[in-house]
Amino acid sequence: MAKQFILKDQDHESYLITRRIYISAIIILLLVIMIISKIFYLTVLQHEHFTTLSKSNRIKIQPIPPIRGLIYSRDGIILAENKPTFSLVVTPEQIENVDEVVARLKKIISIDGADIERFESAFKAALNKKRRFENIPLRLNLKKEEVALFAVNRHRFPGVDVIAGLSRYYPLGEKLVHTIGYVARIDKDDVKQIDKAKYSGTNYIGKLGIEKSYESLLHGVAGYQQVEVNVEGRVIRVMDRTAPKPGANLHLTIDLALQQIAIDALEGRRGAIVAMDPRNGDVLTFASSPGYDPNKFVDGIDGKSYNALLASKDKPLINRILQGEYPPGSTIKPFMGLIGLDNGVRTLLDESWCPGWFSLKGHTHRYRDWKKQGHGHTGLHKAIMESCDVYFYALAHELGIDRIFAGLSAFGFGQVTGIDIGGEADGLLPSREWKRKVLDQAWFPGETLILGIGQGYALSTPMQLAKATASLANRGRVVRPRLVSGTSHPITNKVDMLPNMLEGQITVTDNTHWEAVINAMQEVVHGVGGTAWRSGLNAAYRFAGKTGTAQVIGIAQDEEYIEESIAEEFRDHALFIAFAPVASPEIAIAIIVENAGAGSKVAAPIARRMFDNFMSNRGLVSKG
Repeated sequence: MAKQFILKDQDHESYLITRRIYISAIIILLLVIMIISKIFYLTVLQHEHFTTLSKSNRIKIQPIPPIRGLIYSRDGIILAENKPTFSLVVTPEQIENVDEVVARLKKIISIDGADIERFESAFKAALNKKRRFENIPLRLNLKKEEVALFAVNRHRFPGVDVIAGLSRYYPLGEKLVHTIGYVARIDKDDVKQIDKAKYSGTNYIGKLGIEKSYESLLHGVAGYQQVEVNVEGRVIRVMDRTAPKPGANLHLTIDLALQQIAIDALEGRRGAIVAMDPRNGDVLTFASSPGYDPNKFVDGIDGKSYNALLASKDKPLINRILQGEYPPGSTIKPFMGLIGLDNGVRTLLDESWCPGWFSLKGHTHRYRDWKKQGHGHTGLHKAIMESCDVYFYALAHELGIDRIFAGLSAFGFGQVTGIDIGGEADGLLPSREWKRKVLDQAWFPGETLILGIGQGYALSTPMQLAKATASLANRGRVVRPRLVSGTSHPITNKVDMLPNMLEGQITVTDNTHWEAVINAMQEVVHGVGGTAWRSGLNAAYRFAGKTGTAQVIGIAQDEEYIEESIAEEFRDHALFIAFAPVASPEIAIAIIVENAGAGSKVAAPIARRMFDNFMSNRGLVSKG
């Protein structure tokens, strides 16, 4: 019997179909479960998160920048203020052809290449963010005449407007630029260092001087406001607002009358003048010449002007008070005399013979005195009064470099003074260790001799000289110099005075040594034969001083220094340190005028004018 051939197995097909239906049902069920789980996760478990995201699309937090604190002189004169300014702004969405509008605007308002470049950069950024409704500044700091001119032509420029704002302004310009510094726009380097939350909405930050050192007080605290926006980001309404806290006002120690005298005296010269109150460290004068206009830096100085400042041989960008390092010259001699007395190397009765030169035993090299014929028999009093180099060559040789280094270090030579603005140079007080470390050489006796008259490797800043002079005037009491004496609340105007910074006391073996040195310094300006006796003529008060002349270039033994035959930049620097009144000092001064020659002729008369002003304004005219 033949085998039956089955064309279709219905039972097997039914089994396969049923199986596929079950598998599909399971897959669909799993997918439904997954969808339901995801919906549960999103709507229940993540409800708060997505509600917040939804609100953030609708509600934005906008920062409100604080008003920067003001800066005043000790006389209450404003030195840094927030001046109302007007800016020309463009709203892209209201303008069809921006280039055409800008071209027409240039016909009535001055718009230079820098303005165009800044505008185009901001314009592209706005387009990339699709925020064409935001204002873009085209020209900053419009003059009043320009504002008025635009106002009468406003109807011709739809989408262009003038808005008001505040900009930092320095009324005295370059007169106090090295003191106050300036603010400028926040750059990439600033962004890396600042707290972005604190500077939200702020475009400016202190770059130099007081503006930088006291940035945390001047800046204030940013506020914020909650606003509702549409899908384009346009503000619909303000929902909540927290006002910013303005920065604190600063009160400087600067006496503007003294500052003006110093500025006038340095007009057309390179140099620095610093005066401080030895009782509390208040810096009364802080003049570095030449200066520059800080207002040009606020909104960005143009490249041509900045390069001109950099290229200037007078180096106006350098703060000579803190960064200028000069040989102290003979101004170091009173300190050397005190060190000699304190170490017992000299007494007040000891005298040296000055033939006009000094030589080390066994050597033929002669270290010359400024007075070719010499000073004859010379004790400490006469040596300081007449600035005898030979006396101090011999004194330095007997003291040795180690005792000189220790003694001058006590007065702050070779160290920053700690004044409350940055950028201060150390100066240089050489020692055996310094020379071995830096130059890999031994110290030589001849180097000790020239250090004794403030030459050689020694370098000091005018601020260091002023602090050392104040310490000498105080009979060893050391105070830290400062430029800010107090702060005040911008609303209540309540002034909080900052504490004085007493650093310590320089001790000597015999307190009469202070008076011996100071009496000799009095004779520099009041005694017949004193190196600055003309500066003390007819003074109604007693002051003490010491002249100095710092060499810029060396003069060979067989050569004579003839100022007129030397190029100006190689001529000697003129120095003078002084304090007044002698009995109870209230002002100490350090002056350096670059390449001006003898300190007695140039620097000392400046100090006299400043002392006269200081004394007359305070009625301190009795001899002390």
